[in-house]
Amino acid sequence: MATCGNILNELLQTGEVLETELEESNGGRPARRYKYNADYSYIICLNVKTEGCIHSLTYAVANLLGDIIIENTSIVPHIDYEVIETQIGELINNYGNVKAIGIGIPGVVHQGIIDVCDLDLLIGVPVGPRLQDKYGLEVTIENDMHLTVYGFYNMQNYDEDKTFAIVTFPKDNFPGAGFIVDGHLLKGNTKFAGEVSFLPFDLTREEQLKQLNSIEGFVPLAIQTITSIIAIIDPVSIALTGELSKPTLLDDIYNGCLKDVPKEHMPEIFVKNDTHDEYMYGLISVTLESLTYNLQLVEKRK
Repeated sequence: MATCGNILNELLQTGEVLETELEESNGGRPARRYKYNADYSYIICLNVKTEGCIHSLTYAVANLLGDIIIENTSIVPHIDYEVIETQIGELINNYGNVKAIGIGIPGVVHQGIIDVCDLDLLIGVPVGPRLQDKYGLEVTIENDMHLTVYGFYNMQNYDEDKTFAIVTFPKDNFPGAGFIVDGHLLKGNTKFAGEVSFLPFDLTREEQLKQLNSIEGFVPLAIQTITSIIAIIDPVSIALTGELSKPTLLDDIYNGCLKDVPKEHMPEIFVKNDTHDEYMYGLISVTLESLTYNLQLVEKRK
């Protein structure tokens, strides 16, 4: 009791906890009531995106309960490290007491360093370490599809663990995917999981990109991609997103998958073009999680 009281007093002094009105008396001294101060500090989330040769930055500032305080999108001529750092610096100056930064990238990120990426100016750049050195904050950089599938899955509030996939087919860029397997986000050994453009299509990457951007070529590649996902993780459903994913093509894609996948193993396949809310939910969630203690109970084997 004494330890809890001391911790509570410290939280009151820092402003992280606020005292509210007294509890109604039941005959004795009325109990004091407290609430967590969600606006004690903030997180900055940055969505870096390119599609159809249009580069954009979407930022959101959220409180410690994940409520978005402000959100805005700007179109920029290019995106490199300096553009990202400038945007984050402005937000830190405006919102003070920022505790963590989260960034979504259309590519592979390993230990804060950008690897495969749709934005050439970010490839090989240690964005995470450089931002941590400059601002001294917790920085999380994650693949955009990992964030989207994480947000999408958790917003469904499934009663039990499921296996789910989301695949994006953006215009003028390579496809990507995100996987939830038995309720857990699948990233892979080097965070390469979901880079479906590297499936063995027996095409050069230039030929693949050209074929994806024509209806005649898109459908066969989409069928190959989705069939591979079904065979490997057996999801309950697959969401298709990106500018190339059209509801009018769903029947062709579904029937094409049936040529190799038995009907009883076919998941629900649907188009969800606007995944902005799911993306931001996932980005905010993982950024907040970076501030929590990473404790895990492990059963000791005898």
